[in-house]
Amino acid sequence: MNTPSSEAASPPPGSWEDLVTTALLGTDRRPPRAAAPDASGPGERVPASMAAPVALLDAAAVETVRRRAGLRPARAAERLERAPHDPRPALPDAAARRLALLLADRPGAAGGGRRGAAPDLMELLPQWLATANSLGYAAPPQALPALLDAARGRTDLRPAALAFAGSRALWLARLNPEWRFALRAAPGGGSSLPGPEEPQKMRELWEEGLFAERVALLTAVRSRHPAAARELLATTWAAERAEDRLMFLDSLRTGLDPADEPFLELALADRSRNVRATAAELLSALPGSALAARMAARARACVALDRTQGAATIVVEAPHECDPGMERDGIVPKAPAGRGERAWWLGQLVEASPLDAWPGRLGGRGPEEIVALPVADDWQDELHAAWCRAAARQRDPQWSRALLGAPAAPEAGGPGAVSLAERSRLLGTLDPDERADWVAGFIATHGLSEAFQLLGVCAAPWAAPLGRAVVDALNIARDAGSYPWSFSGVMGLAERCLQPSEAGRFDGLMAVPDESENSAPGAGSYWAEAFQRMVTTLRLRAAMHEELTAAGTGTGAGDAPAPDPQPDPRPGPGPAGTADGS
Repeated sequence: MNTPSSEAASPPPGSWEDLVTTALLGTDRRPPRAAAPDASGPGERVPASMAAPVALLDAAAVETVRRRAGLRPARAAERLERAPHDPRPALPDAAARRLALLLADRPGAAGGGRRGAAPDLMELLPQWLATANSLGYAAPPQALPALLDAARGRTDLRPAALAFAGSRALWLARLNPEWRFALRAAPGGGSSLPGPEEPQKMRELWEEGLFAERVALLTAVRSRHPAAARELLATTWAAERAEDRLMFLDSLRTGLDPADEPFLELALADRSRNVRATAAELLSALPGSALAARMAARARACVALDRTQGAATIVVEAPHECDPGMERDGIVPKAPAGRGERAWWLGQLVEASPLDAWPGRLGGRGPEEIVALPVADDWQDELHAAWCRAAARQRDPQWSRALLGAPAAPEAGGPGAVSLAERSRLLGTLDPDERADWVAGFIATHGLSEAFQLLGVCAAPWAAPLGRAVVDALNIARDAGSYPWSFSGVMGLAERCLQPSEAGRFDGLMAVPDESENSAPGAGSYWAEAFQRMVTTLRLRAAMHEELTAAGTGTGAGDAPAPDPQPDPRPGPGPAGTADGS
């Protein structure tokens, strides 16, 4: 048998592999083994030293043409499905041009920290979208890429932007990975979700779907059929991971009712502390639940009325231990740093107890009388703070009013509201008009120094009394000689939440005032610039609303005015309300 030589194992002469090998080794060490056509033209002579490299390049050119000519055509790719039809009416032309301007604006385009007198167009986009959605308009196809880019950069825009973009946004998101957030935000990734009327499909998706699909399914079913969602969750509850159980359990907040109590009682014995705490919180929001009754019994044992000192006084005897029953019902035994254990346990007990348990325990008094009672041994702040949390959790406006107190009170928020965050939560339980009146009274008495967070829970556009209070307070702040950026948060809110009809109240404030000795240098001109921006923004909002409503309402809008969602209370440049009617 002949042994194959290295020459026999080498690639055939003139093949692509042979040419590559020659190029790597060099034509001096390995001359080309295949002759190539003479590329020299008439009268041209290739130097002897260049003959081999030129021959190699010529052979490579010939082989390249041969390889390309020998390619077999691939199967044609399937054509893309057409984008779905959007049946909603098109925007009026002026509104479409306005949308393009809003989407073209980019934060910080002017550079530096000074905003100047020009309005922040990007911050007006949320209210423009809210109004367009309420009127039932479809997004212009050419605006969809910029709209998706804007929503990708700002999560607060996503719900309104995706609602406005409609099904075409999901079609585009499947083609561009940068827009995949739209598929995650849509229930079922943009596909229709099965409901209780399709039990087999619903069960298959619940048992085999991705986590995001399962969350979307549970949320969708819960919003329409609360009992069906609870039963679906129960089928796999024991096999779920702790972090998934926590997420799924949180979905029961929607449509929470007494029928959920047996399932939540089982969750109190969960091996995860976070799951137990969430189940206890949900049960405490059901005043008639067995857990609420147990908590009320424990809390009443700690709080009593003492009449031996003349005037009735609340006395407190906080728990001396956190027993297993308390821990099972959601009481966290370990207190945070800086908190006493007994005060920590007491606060949790009172927070989880139904508020209607206290009048009978404290001499038949109503919330205002109870809050007005003195509390012995410095327990007042702890007890009132727990009542604040209970009132916010149970959405009890009567207790909220009592704990807030009068807005003009010297303590700036009532006997029970120990922080701005608690006052904001209590205000959230009141109806929008009452909320606005309280905040207006607070600003009239205490100014704007603590008003930003309270204004954030007021419905936009602001009611007339609240708007007047804010404008008056800004005028007072200007006269005091401070700089306007000390109130930048309130100014940003005012630009978005004041009624456009309030623009005329700034006419006398746009002139640069004479500076007093106590004024900060240049403050007057800065205030004039800020008020000019305010007026420009308010008039722009009025123009936006007129452009959107010029051609009448779209589908589903009827004759009702556009609803006004509440502004986002997050800090920063300030949330946007909705476009306002005038």
